[in-house]
Amino acid sequence: MTRLRTAIEAATATLAAAGVATPRIDAELLAAHSLGVDRGRLMFVDDPDPEALAAFEHLVAARAKRIPLQHLVGTAAFGPLTLEVGPGVFIPRPETESLLEWAVAQQLPRDAVIVDLCTGTGALALALAQHRPQARVIAVEDSPAALEYARCNAAGTSVEVLAADVTAPDLLPELDGAVDLVVSNPPYIPEGAELDPEVADHDPAHALFGGPDGLAVIRPIVALAARWLRDGGKCAVEHDDTTSARTVEAFTHDGNFTDVTARHDLTGRPRFVTATRIARS
Repeated sequence: MTRLRTAIEAATATLAAAGVATPRIDAELLAAHSLGVDRGRLMFVDDPDPEALAAFEHLVAARAKRIPLQHLVGTAAFGPLTLEVGPGVFIPRPETESLLEWAVAQQLPRDAVIVDLCTGTGALALALAQHRPQARVIAVEDSPAALEYARCNAAGTSVEVLAADVTAPDLLPELDGAVDLVVSNPPYIPEGAELDPEVADHDPAHALFGGPDGLAVIRPIVALAARWLRDGGKCAVEHDDTTSARTVEAFTHDGNFTDVTARHDLTGRPRFVTATRIARS
C-alpha cells in the first residue's frame, strides 16, 4: 500500500468518525486538491512528498471540524460549472440541479430574458447563460459578500450581476412584462430548523432562513415574477422540503399563474415549484 493510499484510508476513517456524510469522497477530493490533480488521477500519482502529505493532513483536520469541503478547496461544482466559493456565500447544492434541468428544457425565444433571483454565487444564472448564449441573463443579489463571488464567477461572461433586494417593492419596473423565465433558489428554511454544522456554522444565515414559515422571500418573488413575466412566461422557485404545499399555495393565491406544479429532486424530495404566467386581460 502506497503512502498516499494509506493516508487516504486514514483520512476516510477520521472523517467518518467526525460525522462527515461522504468521508471517502471528501478524503479523495482533498488529496487531489493537495496534489494539484483531478480525483480520477490519484491512482497514477507516485508517492507524494512530505510537504504534500502534510498539506493533505491539515485539510483533513479542518474537514473533520466540519468546515465545508468547498471552503477548503475554494470551489464548488454545479452542473457544467466550477464556481469560486468561500465564507459569506451560500454553497450551491446538487439538489438545485433538478431546477436547472427543468429550466434548460423550457422552450424560450432565442433572445430570451432570464432572471435569477437571490443568485448567490451566480450558479443558476451562469449555467443558463452557458446553455443559452443568445439570451440576456440577469443575476440579482443583495448580499455584498455574495455579490463579490457572483461578479468574480461572472467575469468574462454576458451575465449581468445586479445588487438589489428582491423583496423591495417596485423593483426594476423596466422589466415589467419583459421577462421570459424567472428562477430562484432563495432563503427558504423555516426559522428554528436543525441543520448540519457545515450549513449552520458556515453558510450565511441571510441565504438560509426564510422567516417563520420559510416563505418570507418566496412570496415577494412570486409577486415580482407575476409583474415581470411576459404572458406565458415561466417561473421556478426552490423551497424547503417541508413547504412544497405552501409554495404552491403562494403561486395559486397570487392569481396570475397557471400550471402550478410541485416538482421533486433526484432523491425524490419535493424541491421546487414551477408556474406559468397567465395572459393579461
